Parts: sequence; structure tokens; C-alpha cells
Amino acid sequence: MPKAPIVSPGAALRAIMAEPGITIAPGVYDGFSLRLVEQAGFKTANVTGAGLSETTLGWPDVGLMGYAENVRASGALAAASRIPLSADGDTGYGNAMNVYFTIQGFERAGLACLMIEDQVWPKRCGHMEGKQVISAEEGVEKILAAAEARRDPDFVIKARTDATAILGLAEAIRRLNLYADAGADILFADALLSAEDIGTVARNVSKPLSVNMGFGIRQRPTTPLLSARQLEDLGVKAVSYPRMLTAAAIQGMKNALEVFGQSIKEERVIDRPDLLVSFGALNDLMGMERIEEIQRKFVGTAR
Repeated sequence: MPKAPIVSPGAALRAIMAEPGITIAPGVYDGFSLRLVEQAGFKTANVTGAGLSETTLGWPDVGLMGYAENVRASGALAAASRIPLSADGDTGYGNAMNVYFTIQGFERAGLACLMIEDQVWPKRCGHMEGKQVISAEEGVEKILAAAEARRDPDFVIKARTDATAILGLAEAIRRLNLYADAGADILFADALLSAEDIGTVARNVSKPLSVNMGFGIRQRPTTPLLSARQLEDLGVKAVSYPRMLTAAAIQGMKNALEVFGQSIKEERVIDRPDLLVSFGALNDLMGMERIEEIQRKFVGTAR
């Protein structure tokens, strides 16, 4: 039986984006989160840069994670993934020349899409204070370099602006349209503060709009939480939930450690299966059945 033709990650993502309705992409950051998202039936996911920084370095998303750390971690997830993944390329780690090689590195690592933003380096999480942005002209240079650098024409370039909080909504829209003209495929204005702002951007940009929904973010002001249907009605094409699973994982570990601390204090074993997945469930999630299938097929067969 002939093998199915190989479809590039970028082409797979473009096919998903071409489907009717809004594209929903949870944020993943490790093997557990990736497998859970796949198991839940999502067609694509975003590798969260904040999640990688926080879980691999133990520090916040303030530009401490460099290119090599990011592409290594993102590439490892892409290699294990059955769905196309998008990654967060921060500012591209320098000027337009650096962006050129950053794009090629992430494409070579198996990602479907890379986001490049117009913050000054070191960047900050989009919902933190103290952000600064480069000029629109330099932002355009970076997207021109990104579009030229890709070897697969289907590799997706996402252009992000953080200008709204600093220079206003009109400037954010202007920049996104400039980035679209420079070759970006998807546009993202971070930290929009109302549904009205989201709709205004969606109506006034020339390429599909992506937004983030920040479950777990409590401080104000921040982007309001809207349903996927509400976002679609506003004209949004794609939505990511970058902090949902990291926040859920922290809360789950806190709950388990609280019970564990109680068991130490009371000098007794407290078994709470509701707080822990079983060993069998963990192995099933991580694909142990496939490992055993490969072992049965190959190990010892040539002796």
C-alpha cells in the first residue's frame, strides 16, 4: 500500500486555518501538555514562550530565554507532535538579519509557524508593564526578512505588535497592516483591552487576526475573556490560550503538595487518587503502547 504524501507542518496548519470557523490552539510547554491537548482532540497548538521560560528556566517571561533554548525545546515538542505547532520567536533575537536565521532554525526544527513581535529586547510578557516597541520601519524589516527566509512557502509567519498599550490602537492597526504587506500571514495585536477593540482591529487589518485569551490572569487592565464563538463573531480567525495549562498544572501541584505536607505532619499516608493520575494512565498518555509495538516488531527479530 503506498504511503500517504508527506505534508509539511506549515501546509497542515494552513489547511486547518482554511476550515470554516475559528481555529482554537491551547498553549503547550512540555510532553504532558502536548499529549493532553492531542488526546482532547485539538487540531493544533501553540508552544507558549512564557511557559517554556517559566518551566525550563524557573524565571518569568522577560527575555531571559535565548534562541538556542527556545528552538531546542520547541523542536523537541514538534518532533513528538501529531499536530502542527506554532512557536513564539520573541523579537527574533536581534535585528532583521537575526530574524532571518531564527525563522530558518524554527522551520528546520519542524514548527509550522513562528511569531515575531515588535518589542524592544529584552521583551516582556504582553500583559506586563514597562514594554517598549521598536519603530514600525524596523518591524517591517524583520517581517520582510522572515518571509524571505522560509524555505517552505507554506511555513506561516505570525506578526505581533505590542504597540496598543504604548502608542494606541490606531498605531497597532497601522503596524499590523504594514507587517501584512511585508509578508506576514497571520496578525496579532497583544493586550487589547475590550471586545470593541478586538472587533475594531479585526475589521481593519488585511490578514487574519489571532488573539490570546489569558485564563488565570487576574490583574487589570487586560484582555477580557470571551468565548470562541464571541471572538469568531468579532472577526477573529484564531485564538490561543497560552497560560491555561501552565496555571492549571501549578494549581494541581500545589493541591498535591498541600495534602502531602498534611500527611507528613500527621505522620500517616493520605492517598488521594483524585489528585494524581495512575501510573497506567500516565503510560497510556505518553504512548507506551506504541513503544511496545515497535519493540515487538523489531527487537530480536534478526537473531
